[in-house]
Amino acid sequence: MSFESVLEQQRRYHEERERLMDTMTKEMLRKKATHRDQINSEHMVKLLLDRYTETSSHLKDMYDDKDGSRKEEIQALSGPNEFTEFYLRLKNIRQYYPKNSSEEIAIPMSMEYEQFMRQLQETEDGEPLALASFTDEEGYGRFLDLHQCFEIFLNIKGLEKLDYLTYLQKFDRFHEIQKDRKNFEYRQYLLEYLFPYLLDFLKRCKPLINIEKDLINVKQDFELKWEQGIFPGWPKETGGALAKGGASLDLSGFSSWEELASVGLDRLKSALLALGMKCGGTLEERAKRLFATKDKSFEDLDPSLFMKDADKTKRGNKETIRHKEIAGMEAQIYRLVDLLSEQRSATLDNVRRKQARAGEDNEDDEDVGGGDISDDDSGPEEDGLIYNPKNLPLGWDGKPIPYWLYKLHGLNMYFNCEICGNHTYRGPKAFQRHFAEWRHAHGMRCLGIPNTAHFANITSIEDALSLWNKLKNNKDDERWKPEMEEEFEDSLGNVVNKRTYDDLRKQGLL
Repeated sequence: MSFESVLEQQRRYHEERERLMDTMTKEMLRKKATHRDQINSEHMVKLLLDRYTETSSHLKDMYDDKDGSRKEEIQALSGPNEFTEFYLRLKNIRQYYPKNSSEEIAIPMSMEYEQFMRQLQETEDGEPLALASFTDEEGYGRFLDLHQCFEIFLNIKGLEKLDYLTYLQKFDRFHEIQKDRKNFEYRQYLLEYLFPYLLDFLKRCKPLINIEKDLINVKQDFELKWEQGIFPGWPKETGGALAKGGASLDLSGFSSWEELASVGLDRLKSALLALGMKCGGTLEERAKRLFATKDKSFEDLDPSLFMKDADKTKRGNKETIRHKEIAGMEAQIYRLVDLLSEQRSATLDNVRRKQARAGEDNEDDEDVGGGDISDDDSGPEEDGLIYNPKNLPLGWDGKPIPYWLYKLHGLNMYFNCEICGNHTYRGPKAFQRHFAEWRHAHGMRCLGIPNTAHFANITSIEDALSLWNKLKNNKDDERWKPEMEEEFEDSLGNVVNKRTYDDLRKQGLL
């Protein structure tokens, strides 16, 4: 509205922030039935969160009141003529709308957000809702599609040739690649293909992760490891003049090269090495060469006195910068792969399943003898979606498993684990297996409890803490107590514990 005041804008921004917070809370509490629903829900929350941040920024600017409009409005409303100001604004509003009858009336914010959520959840032409763009190979965020990166990797000279399945298992093992083989093509592979794809896939698959802040922390940690020389695959190089044994020598105490020669050949060589100068020749030549540097700067010295390693040093500095850039990119990829470990594991299983199906299809073709297969023989399942009304899991052949097998493995049962962050496991087999997996072990570490066999089948945080306290008390009771269990023997051969022995000795009864 043209007559919307500063205070009214602030009120509207406050209301919008509350509406956004309420909408995000409802969306996060809504139960998601499928993986697609989960990703779509996170993207919805991301959109609302970005809008919340933008609204808060506008609200802060209005409270800063750099142009003084808010202060002027408050003074106008709180002055001696507040009623006059009120009726003047009311009159302007009444005169505005008859002149601008074509202007639409503002929709209440509650209806606006209800309409917004309805538009996000509705689909056109019966197609599933898609708030993120994924390729067919990625399965809407379930799998990685590293085929392009794999082709670039195969074209890098000097690297081991792998198949796609082995590449998925080893593509982040950068420490196993020799440093001299990490050339320009390798840098281009990391910088233009692998890292951008993993970063883009993570933003599409897990939009709520603040990956920019995470990567800043990774870079800071990398700087410390690089300075200490402990980053994997990049040990700290030991080189340069001082590393070769050179040590500087104070020339202020020498008045001639003859006095300087008295320190000996080895000491002169060490001092020359420290300055990057030639260290060969006789004792007299070394002493004269070193004494010539007294009270002079490096710019005033003859360049012929220095070793021909200056260009090599410059090239070495450029090489070090390039190596550091590659190592920093590797550190960021390590973090991205760690965040995408679940998708990577699912991709490996999917590729193995596809390869098994392709092998069986080839065997069937050999049994048939290479006969012609007409297009009319294709089944209805190849043309449309698989009929799966009970939402059964898919088998190795891509078809739903039999219902009796579904019941036999207990896949209709769901188990919830509070230690894993209320994660749900499908079937008793997956539930039992998760006690040895990383998610449960991480939850136990957060509680300060070791993940031992004592805590098998325990999913409640309260039960785990009570059992851990009981185990600690039992260990205290079983601990060896010297004052009660250490035995002493008196002169008559009587065996007593330490406390009794000390009491008898103090009383003089021994």
